[in-house]
Amino acid sequence: MNLIEELQWRGMIQDIMPGTAEQLSKEMTSGYIGFDPTAESLHIGSLVPILLLVHLQKAGHKPIALVGGATGMVGDPSGKSEERNLLDEETLNRNLAGVKKQLEQFLDFDASKKNAAEIANNYDWFKEMSFLHFIRDVGKHITVNYMMSKDSVKKRLEGETGMSFTEFTYQLVQGYDFYWLYQNKNCKLQMGGSDQWGNITTGTELIRRKANGEAFAFTCPLITKADGGKFGKTEKGNIWLDKEKTSPYQFYQFWLNASDADAEKWIKIFTFLKKDEIDFLVSQHKGNEHTRTLQKRLAESITIFVHGQEEFRKAKAASEFIFNPDSKGNILNEIDEATFLNIFESVPVYSINRNKIELTINIVDFLVETTILPSKGEARKLIQNGGISIKKWKVPDINYAVNYNDIVHKKYIVVQKGKKNYYLVKAV
Repeated sequence: MNLIEELQWRGMIQDIMPGTAEQLSKEMTSGYIGFDPTAESLHIGSLVPILLLVHLQKAGHKPIALVGGATGMVGDPSGKSEERNLLDEETLNRNLAGVKKQLEQFLDFDASKKNAAEIANNYDWFKEMSFLHFIRDVGKHITVNYMMSKDSVKKRLEGETGMSFTEFTYQLVQGYDFYWLYQNKNCKLQMGGSDQWGNITTGTELIRRKANGEAFAFTCPLITKADGGKFGKTEKGNIWLDKEKTSPYQFYQFWLNASDADAEKWIKIFTFLKKDEIDFLVSQHKGNEHTRTLQKRLAESITIFVHGQEEFRKAKAASEFIFNPDSKGNILNEIDEATFLNIFESVPVYSINRNKIELTINIVDFLVETTILPSKGEARKLIQNGGISIKKWKVPDINYAVNYNDIVHKKYIVVQKGKKNYYLVKAV
């Protein structure tokens, strides 16, 4: 199975220029994708272009990740309903550094290899170019009629907000990126999301008209959710690749919570599992959806890819504690404090004097003093009915003494009332 066939069965190709598959079969080809530095971390919407570059390199071709130091100052209108705020230079440089660091995590930059990955920054070739130079040497090759025929332009012109000249010229700027990489890096392929097709084909047209050359392209579909919700968004916002912005536990949970329809589609796109294995997983899952076989394998693969084996192990352990009724509190010792706090970030937090724990305190007094329960009578009744647990161990009787062994990470006690109500008590 060649690269294009591989990407097609995975559902990762929407539009493709004639001759692209033949070019990739003929020789090692340099291909690029542009990344927009609108934040200092990429989010999971950027995973598909990252994975396209990884697939390209695995197939023996050379990937180039273009970070838009120049285009980040302009703003891409594709898929946007209104013009975005432009970034100042300090913010842009910080974002560029963050994006570069993340891309280096996924691609092989070993310079001794012929198809070593490269990072390029289009600011390097635009910083010395004057406006007159641009309109003379680039603008004259592409007609306004051609530019206005693009869907990304049409939609904005038909909308209420219109389009600024700055954004209108974006496709020329991106087109010149492709031309520059073609001339200076022998780059003959551009990839991107389907919303980029207009900008990408402007690049191939510029190469044809200005350099009398031939370039190729394909795009991948924009990822959607079966329920119509926006991919990569939760109530708290974007799912980021930076673990400081989205913890590995939260990242793991996002994939674990995928619907059955989404999991069946996403496991092809977001993992490197072979077709036979995916077909087997899908067949196992159907009829046994409650086991969430697809979701678990998807979450495992993509969490390891982005955050590594150890962070996956901790995220899985944290998930087991919450969602597996048979798990016990000792599993909490396998995760770090940050992950532990992620698990319980939305539960009520109470406090108690540390001395009382170290000297041991009766469970009834503990529940009332922390105000988890309003009275000793209610506390006794719940305990006697098996309704109170600490670290998921049922409190055996009303004489139990809460002690130092019940503390997690030297300062937290996890209390459970019934099956679903959790409380965090902090020893201060």
